[in-house]
Amino acid sequence: MCVMTGLTHRHHREKTMLNTLSSLDLRLIRVFRAVVDAGGISAAQSTLNVSQSTISNQLAALETRLGYRLCERGRAGFALTAKGSQLLNASRQLLDAAEAFCVEARQLERKLVGQLRIGVVGHTTMRAHARLSETIRRFRQREEAVELVLSMLAPGTLEEALINGEIHMGIGYFWHRAPSLQYLPLFTEHQLAYCSQEHPLFQQAGNMPVEEAARHDWAWRSYPLPDIPLPVENWRITARADNMEAMAVLILSGHHLGFLPEHFARPMVEQGMLRALNAAQLCYHPTFHLVTRQNARQSEVVRAFTQDLLAAHQLPN
Repeated sequence: MCVMTGLTHRHHREKTMLNTLSSLDLRLIRVFRAVVDAGGISAAQSTLNVSQSTISNQLAALETRLGYRLCERGRAGFALTAKGSQLLNASRQLLDAAEAFCVEARQLERKLVGQLRIGVVGHTTMRAHARLSETIRRFRQREEAVELVLSMLAPGTLEEALINGEIHMGIGYFWHRAPSLQYLPLFTEHQLAYCSQEHPLFQQAGNMPVEEAARHDWAWRSYPLPDIPLPVENWRITARADNMEAMAVLILSGHHLGFLPEHFARPMVEQGMLRALNAAQLCYHPTFHLVTRQNARQSEVVRAFTQDLLAAHQLPN
């Protein structure tokens, strides 16, 4: 049988106190701090609302758990030992940290935390980008600690990224309605058909008949598009592109006709590089939607950002 000496017992108690911290330890430390702040056991009675003997017993219990004396108390008065002074400083740091933790824990109930991954179709209008920037500004004024991850995605991958959970919300145009997603309309984009200055139709562009344009080679999207009020299934589509830059390259070759967002093509039109074939007839107007997962337990972060996005677009929540 192993017999523990008094010294071994003391070291064991010190080790227990230093390695673990229980609610009892915290209560005893608060008693110790209250006694020091009051200037003695007698003066601390009103603060702690307990008797002198109870306070004295609590201090003794703390000293026992620590393994050293914290203060001298008796007829000569109350005085901290050297170790008591050092523990007092450490206790203040501990209790202040505990209070800060409690405040932070209470605030988390109403604080937005986590990550928000947003996918946006590239080359939307500057007005749309400005509204997204306004949304982010509104969101950052909330009580939040959210990491925003913003990605520019091709329309063909945006919906897939939402369904697969790679992003939490997407802003773009969509050619069908997946039952697992929720769609909220935001704004409309204007797409016009263009030819370059190298194309034989360039001089006639502006009022080009649809039938005449359909006889030429077209560049088309490699992903499905929303319904277009034109008989495009009968057109000569000889090239495809998955983004606006690639589409512009094909059109600027002088061989293909193709659609571009009006705002995206405008600088090239102003430089005389492109012309719209027929702005009144060779056009379509896709609606951009905010799309999120159809989930009754949608995160607070997604709901808050959605509210701010609709407000930035001056749409009802």
